[in-house]
Amino acid sequence: MWIPEKECWNRIRRTQEILKKENLELALVYYDELNIANGWYLSGWCPQFESGIILVPKEDDPIILGGPESEPFAKISSGVTKTRNVPVFMVPEEEYPNAYISSFGEIFQEIGAKDNVEKIGIVGLNKMPYGVFKSLSEELKGMEFVDITGQFEEMRKTKTPWEIETIRTSFKIADEGIKTMEDKIKSGITEYEIAAVGEGKVRSLGANGFGFKTVVGSGKRSNGVVPTASDKRLEEGEILILGISPRYRGYSAAAGFTYVVGGSFTKEQSQYFRDVAEAFQITKENLVVGKSGREIDAPTRKFFENKGYSKYLICPFVHTVGIYEADAPFFGPHSDDVLKPNMTVCIDVSLFGHPTLNGIRFETGYLITDKGPKPFSEYMEKKVLDIIE
Repeated sequence: MWIPEKECWNRIRRTQEILKKENLELALVYYDELNIANGWYLSGWCPQFESGIILVPKEDDPIILGGPESEPFAKISSGVTKTRNVPVFMVPEEEYPNAYISSFGEIFQEIGAKDNVEKIGIVGLNKMPYGVFKSLSEELKGMEFVDITGQFEEMRKTKTPWEIETIRTSFKIADEGIKTMEDKIKSGITEYEIAAVGEGKVRSLGANGFGFKTVVGSGKRSNGVVPTASDKRLEEGEILILGISPRYRGYSAAAGFTYVVGGSFTKEQSQYFRDVAEAFQITKENLVVGKSGREIDAPTRKFFENKGYSKYLICPFVHTVGIYEADAPFFGPHSDDVLKPNMTVCIDVSLFGHPTLNGIRFETGYLITDKGPKPFSEYMEKKVLDIIE
């Protein structure tokens, strides 16, 4: 179990407080391999192959509703070890003759919620497949489903001291990954080879997974925003984007940087790098407690407009980092989300589609405090800001 027991149960209790406030008897927290965050937040675990739900009663211990292949794994690794198997979460057409299979109706009967519960909360209703929703609706006829995703996910926006230190460790691992990758840069090497050494390094340091597939994009492939490695070989003088996102104990980091293969910059490339590094610095200066997303975004966007780069802007400049590498809230040009102490964010400044220079990205993370943003990676921050000097 990667989440300390005290941390895990504090999250479960806070979920139960939401139920009491909303006058609900229980919550169903949906998750799958793509949408892992809410399930991971409660249990420190996510299955392979199967999706599932964590059933959280208002007054009792939670139960994982999943499939037979995930059940033994959950009992070993999850903070929630009470499990039931439900057909809709099983691998399609696979048979498990020795597993006990339950229905939603049977489980609700077991916990005393079949006949006396009128409303239940759902977390992840917008991510839940139609088949799961249909099964719930048919087996729990007459019950009203109340979407409490917003209330639940609000808990994840600011981080506990344990989360902050875990994220800090993840960024230290990311530093080592990017260092290993950049040492491999040379003309003639494939993008795959660069990704391989970075991924091996962060795994060796404790990464249990990745927030995104490792980014290696050279030449025109650097315009792909998040291009995964290919068999393309690097060419002298072309731009190369690298990005790696290790997860440590389930919490993500990101290290993103841009290079010129061979290290000899043209005059145009040098100016391009300085401009984007300056935009990074402007963004950092606006990571101020109380500022909204639109207030943070506007000065950097204006800077790029003045430099003539507006048509190459695809992504906003600040996003939260946590269980996902890019997590909510997102501080974009129309965002009214406000920075608060103990939020964890990435500055992610990038341009894509330039006709001669191609793509560029600088990314690293910060802890938001009343005294200003504190870098999770002084190494990555220095790499970016040294370009300006």
